[in-house]
Amino acid sequence: MGELIVDFITSLDGYASAEGWPGWWGLEGPEYLGWLQERPQATLLMGANTYRLMSGFAAGGTPVGTDEFSTDEEASISGMTGAPKVVFSSTLEEPLSWANTTLVHGDAVEAVRAMKADGPGLLSTIGSISLCRSLLRAGIVDRFRVVMFPVITGATGSERIYDGYPDVALDMIASRTFDGRSQLVEYRPRVLEHPPLDATA
Repeated sequence: MGELIVDFITSLDGYASAEGWPGWWGLEGPEYLGWLQERPQATLLMGANTYRLMSGFAAGGTPVGTDEFSTDEEASISGMTGAPKVVFSSTLEEPLSWANTTLVHGDAVEAVRAMKADGPGLLSTIGSISLCRSLLRAGIVDRFRVVMFPVITGATGSERIYDGYPDVALDMIASRTFDGRSQLVEYRPRVLEHPPLDATA
């Protein structure tokens, strides 16, 4: 049986990115970057928007307002290019330009459920907020992992991670601090049918 991780990097207030900020909010350090390189290889799961963004970077594009990637950012993108990837989309068409990418037009939840049942191996999301929400809501996520960077981007933040989520109980299984500032927390999620004090329970 495969294992599915929903994997996010966020600001402290739960944003995936922020206008005018560099990648990793400019706060990536050697411990965090080393951990990225040491993680077991996983099949990366994403939606169409994330695919368009990341494949554009892999083809040589850079974020708006940025002339070039840092060496660490280039290494991260190169690593993703070499990894197996699955993109779920009803709008993309084959052939896809990003190497090692499989396109799935059908229902993402059912496809991931089948991938998990297919055999051992690690599946991990990248970005793709709505995809992650659907997988979590379906109850097929084994681990929910977040690295929080020490910034609050209330004025410039975009892509709020948790809007539209169900109520979820999180049982912690791991935590770590990187470079004395960024915090990893890892949980086993349990989607709740109702909050603990729901009078109808």
